[in-house]
Amino acid sequence: DTSGNGVAAMLEAVRAGADAIDASIDSMSGMTAQPSIGALNAALTAEGIETGMSNKGITALSEYWEGIRPQYAPFECTVTMKSGSADVYEHQIPGGQYTNLHFQAFSMGQADQWPAIKKAYRNANLMLGDIVKVTPSSKVVGDLALFMVQNGIETEEDLQAQAETLSFPSSVIEFFQGYLGHPVGGFPEPLRSKVLKTGTPNAFIPVQGRPGADLPPYDFDQERKKLQYKHGNSITFKDVLSSALYPAVFKEYMAFQEEFGSVEKIPSYAYFSAMKLGEELTVSIRKGKEFVIKLIAMTDVDDGGHKHVFFDVNGTPISISVRDKSSTDASMAREKADKAELGSVGAPMPGQVLSVKVKEGTSVAKDTNLVVLSAMKMETVVTAPCTGLVKRIMVKSGDQVEGGDLLVEIDEKATDVSRKSETSPGGLQPGYGSSIDEPATRVRN
Repeated sequence: DTSGNGVAAMLEAVRAGADAIDASIDSMSGMTAQPSIGALNAALTAEGIETGMSNKGITALSEYWEGIRPQYAPFECTVTMKSGSADVYEHQIPGGQYTNLHFQAFSMGQADQWPAIKKAYRNANLMLGDIVKVTPSSKVVGDLALFMVQNGIETEEDLQAQAETLSFPSSVIEFFQGYLGHPVGGFPEPLRSKVLKTGTPNAFIPVQGRPGADLPPYDFDQERKKLQYKHGNSITFKDVLSSALYPAVFKEYMAFQEEFGSVEKIPSYAYFSAMKLGEELTVSIRKGKEFVIKLIAMTDVDDGGHKHVFFDVNGTPISISVRDKSSTDASMAREKADKAELGSVGAPMPGQVLSVKVKEGTSVAKDTNLVVLSAMKMETVVTAPCTGLVKRIMVKSGDQVEGGDLLVEIDEKATDVSRKSETSPGGLQPGYGSSIDEPATRVRN
């Protein structure tokens, strides 16, 4: 109901003979959610159309969820959206993606560019062929929109002119390869050929036919044994399914569990939002076992980007050191890539370094995988723009980088054929649901 026309649209659908419509409980409805089911029920009842629901029952449910909703306030879209907006007819961002895309932009330091991102989303959608936008195709459009804003690209002409030297998000490359299927009318050309580097030694190979047709049968028993070997015998079939469908997310979830244990006992508001100084909360582990936790104090950010946080837990003082991800301390500023030097390889956009694929002193060929970056589910593999010797590596796994930060410095004039990189040149073909280490793209300096 992003436009505010949801209730009216659903009423017209019923009048036209629709058998089912999608609506939301009143206290959770409107804006990027579905239209109000209470309003629809009342309007339909007034027209003599029986729904089988009572407004009294709907109100009781609505009041319950009205108390739950504030717990998830950090994920609300109301930071940028206070009411329905007709600009959805222009940018066409699906309601469910609207909030996710804004949160993604905020996390990548692009919150102040939200109007530009909405405009870029419309342009990206048209460049991709005005595709049907459902998960995951809508993510492809969103990733490309964020990427365009970050790199200052506004028009299709600009994108095509720079396509062969850009490090596109992996989702965009896999879309053009056909791993999400083939859109009606085919892929837009010549953009597809330029993104896939068609006709070059490192071209990405398009998928022929249905993407899943060549997938081998999945061995669930083998996956269970592998997970049990790594995480113990508590692995359930639900865990196996999660690992099969979302391997990277499940791996991250298990790593979180192993580091912090179960956090289900922590109140939602304290889990999603930082505690305030002097705030106290009670965590009930089981009957008769409770922890009363109070935030006492915290220090300023130190030179390493950490804060020391002090708690009182059942009368016992406890302190921990945590990384302040929002810190912009000047001492933590990174060297920027030199755009005039081809071998000065910079980050194409803000994100976290997942892995570094080369070592200092090794020789790399053009399009060799250098660094894997991830920014709020958008993954990019940065590759060597030239052949040469890796002179300096400026990042390590886990580092946070900003757009333009120097990642790797390559000396074009020096090579050492006796010490090759551990990774092969670009052009590797990612499989459906493949590791993000596989696709190779070229960085834009």
